[in-house]
Amino acid sequence: ALRKGSDLEKAFATAALVYNNCADPEGKLSKAETKSLLQSQFWHVIQGQENKPKYQEIISSLDEESENKIDFEDFMILLVSLTLMSDLLQEIKNVKTTK
Repeated sequence: ALRKGSDLEKAFATAALVYNNCADPEGKLSKAETKSLLQSQFWHVIQGQENKPKYQEIISSLDEESENKIDFEDFMILLVSLTLMSDLLQEIKNVKTTK
């Protein structure tokens, strides 16, 4: 069905598939697994953001020892948060204005 979907639908479906492929049987990720997934699959977005306070806050929250696991909703919030604080949005604006 998604073959006919819009680019936005396909992007969301891809995020859900990546998450589900890594999640445990309960549909959750440990904080360590979440951090690893973000660093391996979202690397181009977070690259160069390491010195930003918001990035450090997000990553340090994943380093905290806790039994709490990340569900899909929290994972998507992390993706949006990292995207908003990254340089990606400015790069997209630059591409749009140069067309």
